Amino acid sequence: MDQHGISKLHLKRQNRMHVLKILKQRGPTSRIDIAGELELTRAAVTIITNEMIEQGIIVELGEYKHVTEKPPRGRKKILIDINHNCKLAVGIAIECENISVGLSTLSGAVLDKKNMSIDDTIGSDGVLGFITGAIKELLAENCIDASQLLGVGVGVYPGMFRRIGVPVEHNVPDYSGLRNLLAEETGLPVVIDNSVKGMAMANIDFLKDKDAKRRNIAFLQYGESMHFVVTNLNDPIVSYDNRTDFIDRIIINPISEYVSADGRRGCSQVEITPSAIVKKVAKTFSAETTPYLYKLLEGDKTAISLLNINESFKKQDIGTVKVINEVFDLTAVLLNNLYYTTNPQKIVIHNLLGFDAEVRKHLFKAIERIVGRGANEKIAFSFIDDKQHFLSGCALVIRELFFDKGGFAVRK
Repeated sequence: MDQHGISKLHLKRQNRMHVLKILKQRGPTSRIDIAGELELTRAAVTIITNEMIEQGIIVELGEYKHVTEKPPRGRKKILIDINHNCKLAVGIAIECENISVGLSTLSGAVLDKKNMSIDDTIGSDGVLGFITGAIKELLAENCIDASQLLGVGVGVYPGMFRRIGVPVEHNVPDYSGLRNLLAEETGLPVVIDNSVKGMAMANIDFLKDKDAKRRNIAFLQYGESMHFVVTNLNDPIVSYDNRTDFIDRIIINPISEYVSADGRRGCSQVEITPSAIVKKVAKTFSAETTPYLYKLLEGDKTAISLLNINESFKKQDIGTVKVINEVFDLTAVLLNNLYYTTNPQKIVIHNLLGFDAEVRKHLFKAIERIVGRGANEKIAFSFIDDKQHFLSGCALVIRELFFDKGGFAVRK
């Protein structure tokens, strides 16, 4: 230990961590550019990267191809990048209606997956039984053994904490019991956190097109309870509340007729969540105002769901169109306020109300009208589909056990 209390091993880990995070953000990069970014000598960066190449953590890709006719004089730039296949990650997402288990590379490329729909009749034993069985099946079916795995990442949706036996005290979940159980079952290190945070990480870490200027996003996950976090590319998640569900309580329509159970008039929970939308459409449901939906459901308003509301909107039922347009306007107001109060480079929306791409276009029109010019630079939709939510867990374990440890968790 030196006089400042920093060991050589700690410094080495920090340098390797910074190298990996530069490569994650930029993609293939030369040692020269890395040295300039980290303010280290080229010799120091060469020593660091050569060791990582020997360990299979990064790879050389060859000489940088200049777009100009005459390349600059001096030492040629040799590009290096992360060896995204040096280890695989097991990812798990435990959500209210679905359990997702899958395998990915370090770049989030999906290798295989298994999903199970659940309902209130399936308890913690059923959830954990499916998870452990799915992991064993995935490894066996893909001829993968534990030596090829980085670890297991688990994203737990906040609404599932108590249901699977994760105690919560002062709004802080205790994952230790679940972590110990999965570690014992798999023999692997286990990382567990809020699935919303993991999904936010996945949306920034697993982008196919690298954007060196993009360093943070805000992430809004829709559901019966809405959740919001702000994530930085290379730093821990930052939230303005220890919880992620404070969005439900934000007022977006103070003159609304709808009031939440705790007395908030016009909050997000009673205006734009799935149950709020169903309630609003049910109120206007009739043979005159929603003819397509009325005929489809044979006049049974108890059968109204987001799926058939989606179809009713596309068939231009007057009552449904009015409700959805109002919901989209209020959603755009929420997004506008979140964007200007949290100052991200972009807000990514995930699991948008179950509406398909055709209907989402109408939401974006509302966003453009309310958010103003450049809305497409401020608001985007998540690229992760319903069957790949396990990438939430993959992102959690890859960040903690690969990037944050400088690749030291990788062993041949």
